[in-house]
Amino acid sequence: MAGSSLLVLIDDIATVLDDVALMTKAATKKTAGVLGDDLALNAQQVTGVKPARELPVVWAVAKGSMINKAILVPGALAISFFVPWLVIPLLMLGGAFLCFEGFEKLAHRFLHKQEVEKHQAELHEALKDPDADLRSVEKDKIKGAIRTDFILSAEIIAITLGTVSSQAFGTQFLVLTVVAVMVTVGVYGLVAGIVKLDDGGLYLSKKESLIAQRVGEGILWLAPWMMKTLSVLGTIAMFLVGGGILTHGLPPVYDAIHRFAEGFGGYAQAIVPVIADGLFGVVVGALLVAVITPVVKFWKGRSD
Repeated sequence: MAGSSLLVLIDDIATVLDDVALMTKAATKKTAGVLGDDLALNAQQVTGVKPARELPVVWAVAKGSMINKAILVPGALAISFFVPWLVIPLLMLGGAFLCFEGFEKLAHRFLHKQEVEKHQAELHEALKDPDADLRSVEKDKIKGAIRTDFILSAEIIAITLGTVSSQAFGTQFLVLTVVAVMVTVGVYGLVAGIVKLDDGGLYLSKKESLIAQRVGEGILWLAPWMMKTLSVLGTIAMFLVGGGILTHGLPPVYDAIHRFAEGFGGYAQAIVPVIADGLFGVVVGALLVAVITPVVKFWKGRSD
């Protein structure tokens, strides 16, 4: 009898873990846009830091990220338990924020290119100064990265919560915890690898072996392009994920997109809704930037 009970318990645990694995996989897919942007943004945050301090900075931000998630996960569970009707509005708000942030990045890149280049030049000049307070610069970078992480982590947790909102409370807790840990370890592990990629390339390029030198030179060439590619893919994914969340929360828009996609055959029928979600995300992002940016500028002007 005890043996049978133990087997039932093991089977129940296996079933829960299987559900958790499936839900985690689904949640991870939905958070792909945020993860791509999270990876690119956090890798960029440590540029300009002395090479010997890059990994300590990444570690400091990773610890801050875990603290962020330790706050966000219980908060998300409390919302799911006490006010479950709030999950979908929060998810919609998160999708709108993703679209806003994505379009704001595009606008800032193309409309304020000189300001970005000027800021980068000033930072590099400051770091060349032997009297510069590098610890202060480092602390500012860490604080900025942790603030960015909090926003993106909130998006990841909100999207994950929306995916598992219909599941039992225990499953929600396990999925949110697994996703939070996986995201932190995965993102900051990759960030650490990316920021040290050029060091590895430089090391190999100084080897006597011709093959090692060529590999090192290839890595040195690849590193900056990898950062640019991650940033571009992250921005595109933000529109796809954010737009997808919004269209799913707006049944008339969702139905219209899928009725339109039915006119296509083969792979196009599956691809068209994804493209439509992305375009919807771009339009929503543009509208939000057009409305919110003047309000923010006006508010800052009054504060000054």
